[in-house]
Amino acid sequence: MHPTPEEETLLQHESPSSLSATTVESPTSRTRSVDQDVNLEDAKVGRNLNWSSAMIIIFSRMIGSGVFATPGTILVTAGSPGMSLILWVVGALISSCGLAVLLEFGTMLPRSGGVKVYLEYVYRRPRFLASTVFAIQTILLGFTASNSIIFAQYVLYALDIEQTVWNQRSLAVGAIVVVTVIHGCSVRTGIWVQNALGLIKMFLMLFMVLTGLTVLITGKSRSGPSQLDFPHFFEGTETNLGLLSMALFKVLYAFIGYGNLNSVMNEVRDPVKTLKSAAPTAMMVVTGTYLLINLAYFSVVPLEDIRNSGELVAALFFTRVFGDVAGKVVLPGMVAISALGNLFVVTYSESRINQEIARQGFVPYASILASNKPFNAPLGGLIIHLIPSVLVITLPPPGDVYAFILDCVMYSGQWTSLAVAIGLLVLRKREPYINRPFRAWKIAPYMQILVASGLLSSPFLHRKEDNGDVSFWYGTYAVVGTSALALPVPPDS
Repeated sequence: MHPTPEEETLLQHESPSSLSATTVESPTSRTRSVDQDVNLEDAKVGRNLNWSSAMIIIFSRMIGSGVFATPGTILVTAGSPGMSLILWVVGALISSCGLAVLLEFGTMLPRSGGVKVYLEYVYRRPRFLASTVFAIQTILLGFTASNSIIFAQYVLYALDIEQTVWNQRSLAVGAIVVVTVIHGCSVRTGIWVQNALGLIKMFLMLFMVLTGLTVLITGKSRSGPSQLDFPHFFEGTETNLGLLSMALFKVLYAFIGYGNLNSVMNEVRDPVKTLKSAAPTAMMVVTGTYLLINLAYFSVVPLEDIRNSGELVAALFFTRVFGDVAGKVVLPGMVAISALGNLFVVTYSESRINQEIARQGFVPYASILASNKPFNAPLGGLIIHLIPSVLVITLPPPGDVYAFILDCVMYSGQWTSLAVAIGLLVLRKREPYINRPFRAWKIAPYMQILVASGLLSSPFLHRKEDNGDVSFWYGTYAVVGTSALALPVPPDS
């Protein structure tokens, strides 16, 4: 008598056959195999994240400093306010497909580690390949430098302190060290601080939205009438698909971070239920925020000024509504708070991923770095995250080299995104009977594959005249970002 498909799947999970990547002795003296990832696992620090904390982790990760800058550059490329808003909606829909893929994985494999867990579960041959590649990508490229630097720049500007390289880097390093110490000494204090910063950020976003809506409804701002001209809303719309694609990619970057909760599932109360509701809620809130803030900008600031503003559109908004003093003090303070909130949640989630990597022995002194001693907090994972972050803040010269490093990080991340989407299709075919509390829409993985493929190929479709003043070949970051993933040579299986 032959076993049913359900029984075959169960046997695969229970059998120590070659389908299981490995069973490893963790620093907590428990065995872990890939197939155990379908089971819940409590973190030693406890399940401290309720629904609101979970939502804030995603919201604060997605909304960084870009909302104060990118709308201006996107408008320039899109050509008109109407097309700009359409691109934001399209970007939200595409990002929702990516979120749906992570929701299916996250509810099916509800463990801390996020993408690391999913890649290990799907790609089991060659043995250790997925784990090693992800470990190298996370440790070498999982730093948090940009928001530290942005925080430092805007604090110095608000306090009217000279913007020297020494001042910026010292404050940036100080910020990430303080964040690391807070998270490393008390899990609950770190969560409380990042929740408080997230709520402040939500209030600030709401304040900007209400200000713009007031101008739109009354038709009048401090400096004059509303600048939003609905009869000409689509005037000047760009029709070049290449330029529109560039603008869409900028929009997609603004939505990065929707999978942040997947990385810390061991610390979430009722993780499956919370993930299924908190993540879509955060996505809807962020999407609404982006659309309404764009309308606020269009209502207050003349379109021509927005086109010429570069990354200063928010500064123009505050100056026109509240005057020069508010524009020079309030705005930098808002950007600094937003960047600091982002720094807290990224550090929180990255440290948990690093701890999972250490638990499997992929770093030296794994038992020490994977433990929660001495403060019952993942201090080892935080240190793994801190070291490359400080190096990236302090060593590269400002300008092309720093931008190049960030491009490498973003590019290597697209390979991961592609592997996750393909992995979901593989897993649906290989294990159709596994419990899936959430099932992504059919189009979702294909959309993610399409977008990731487009982003991966875009550097090689770059026009030479678009290279500007960059001192090296425009495709170098793609080669370096890919090479970083090709470093590991897995042991023979």
